[in-house]
Formats: sequence, structure tokens, C-alpha cells
Amino acid sequence: MLLGKNIVVTGAASGIGQRTAELAQSQGANVFSVDRNTPDNQVGHFIAADLGSAEGVEALVNALPNGIDALANVAGLSGTPGKVPTIAVNFLGLRALSLGLAPKMNQYGSVINVASIAGFGWRGNLERTRKAIDVEGFPDPAQFCADHNIQDETSYPDSKELLLMWTFRAAHDPVFKDRGIRVNAVSPGPVETPILLQFRDVLGDDRVNSDINRVGRAGTANDIAPSILFLASDGARWVNGTNIACDGGLEASVMSEAMNF
Repeated sequence: MLLGKNIVVTGAASGIGQRTAELAQSQGANVFSVDRNTPDNQVGHFIAADLGSAEGVEALVNALPNGIDALANVAGLSGTPGKVPTIAVNFLGLRALSLGLAPKMNQYGSVINVASIAGFGWRGNLERTRKAIDVEGFPDPAQFCADHNIQDETSYPDSKELLLMWTFRAAHDPVFKDRGIRVNAVSPGPVETPILLQFRDVLGDDRVNSDINRVGRAGTANDIAPSILFLASDGARWVNGTNIACDGGLEASVMSEAMNF
């Protein structure tokens, strides 16, 4: 269901992005791998890009060809670099890339945003999150963080809350909907990738260990990539505006505890 499709994968130099690119290529897709770092083993057509600025996103959109079938937004920062670069890449850059690439995408294409269980709290921050995603374009990231009370220590979960809520809205945005382009998200739990150590610094060992213990083990890139590519495939042609919790049951555990059932 991926044979012959043109798929863009950001964050393809390591972790989930690298495995997604590799698996897509093995299933017959024509892969455009994107990262600010050059991967040791390039998959498909590699394009170096920095998604942390409007200029970087525009350069990437211009470098990609017409006829894209799917965009897998895997690139992201853990929060350790601070709120400004984290929000710039994880939300503002990702959103700008998705909107900018839409005119180059084929009808009935797919956008897949890699969110996180860390974005679970969007429901409790609904009003703030809504006001933040109402801001259009690629605003100055520092001013955006100041305007919406985004702090260094909360920038990662904040970015994923914004991303999830925008995913639900984007599924019905005419930019995508008028051309049948689906917009969905995948939310991993803790995953054994190089960035996990950074998450321990941001979220704390107790939080990370608790999440892992709830489901028995941390995930791997091999666990997450197939869900991303399912949403890129024709098998998900009736799946739109949803979030797949690819977390070993972590969200279900948190939900049952929060709702006391």
C-alpha cells in the first residue's frame, strides 16, 4: 500500500524518523529523507533542512518536488534546548511545513504528525491551546512563548498539546480537506531512542520510569514506524483527524486512573 508513493520523512537521521524512512523504502516508497544532520546511512533522497525558522521551512518546501503522497512529521526536540527552539521546531515549523507542502501534495494524500503521550494534557489546557493555535503563520518563537506562557520546563509537553489540537483542526481545514488530504497524529509513549535520555532530563526519571512500568517496557522505533506508515497508506484512507496512541496501553492506563475506573 506504499508502493510507488512519494513520502517525505523529517527527522530521518536517527530514531523513529530513520526507521520510518527505512521501512517506507523497503515497502516500495520513494523516500525524501529530511534532517538538519546528515545521516550515517542515507535513505532515498536526502535534503538537509532546519525546521526552526520560516526561512528554513520555505527552503525545504522549494527543494521538494510536486507529487508528494505523504508527509511524516517526525522531527522534534525534547525540550532540553529550551522553549524557543522547541516550540519553533515541534509546532511552528511542523505546521508551516505541512501548510506549505499541501499544494505540492497529490489529492488524497496524508500528513502524519508525531505527537506524544506528553501532549495528553491538552484537554485541561483547552482555552490556552486554542488561543495559541489561532495564531497564524510563523510568528517570532520567543514572542509566541511569552504570549502563551510557555516555559522552558514545559515546552515539550506544551508543543505536543498544540500539535494534537492543531491536528484535529487541520483535518477540516480547506487547505487539506478540499483536496482530500488526511491529517492524523501518532502519540508514542517512552521509546528507546537517543532522545530518551533527554526526556529523562526534561520530565524526570520518576515520570519516565512510571510510564515504562505501567506498560512493561519502553517502545522501540520498530514499534512506532508501522503506525506512521499505516496512516500514510491507502489502508487508512477513511482515517482522518484522529490520534493513534502507540504506547503499549499507557494512555488507557492514565485514562482509567484519571476517571477512577
